[in-house]
Amino acid sequence: MLKIHWFQHVPFEGLGKIEEWSQQKNHRLDCTRFHRKDPLPDIHAIDWLVVMGGPMNIYEEDRYPWLHEEKEFLKKAIDAGKTVIGICLGAQLIADVLGSRVYAGPQKEIGWFPIHKSAAAGKTSIFKDLPDTLEVFHWHGDTFDLPSGCVHIAESKACRSQAFLYEERVAGLQFHLEMTREGIEEIVFKCRQELVNGPFIQSAEEIAAGTERLKETHRIMEGILNRLEKRRA
Repeated sequence: MLKIHWFQHVPFEGLGKIEEWSQQKNHRLDCTRFHRKDPLPDIHAIDWLVVMGGPMNIYEEDRYPWLHEEKEFLKKAIDAGKTVIGICLGAQLIADVLGSRVYAGPQKEIGWFPIHKSAAAGKTSIFKDLPDTLEVFHWHGDTFDLPSGCVHIAESKACRSQAFLYEERVAGLQFHLEMTREGIEEIVFKCRQELVNGPFIQSAEEIAAGTERLKETHRIMEGILNRLEKRRA
């Protein structure tokens, strides 16, 4: 049984498929909800750390003071050899603590758009089975430079830094493989003000129509989790 701890930044971005996978495997799940001012866990009491998304930026510590302690804990978890998964904001936080620059991208990317696997990704144990091209769900405005020592995994037309892997145990995903239909409906409702005209911004109707792709993205998410689990074992 793995002891999986996860960080939540806003109540409408949960674990989605990751929660279902964890329950099926009988892993223990605990959470720090920063929006509720929950305490951080004991670093020695966790095996995995999963860092979810949120509408804030990693450099908004004046508005979200907990970002500072979150980054410190994330750095400790990576240095301690933990398995770490960061999604969207979570990936940006990992990139930051690994010494990379995080900044506003040239375009916001919201909706269903393809990512393209890098040649290097096929040589990793974690992402070797990622399809060459995959339609995934995005909701981000910031991007980051590839951190030193990381393998570049995927890119899209709007954003080069879509995924990276560090030491075969720390994965950053700018996109959302974990989102469920309910999760997508909720983020569209809560953040609908961002659905403006843009080359890489879809309408609420286009986003809803794209949820037929969830079966495939969940299959890919499950495979990544299984390989991370196997590597730890």
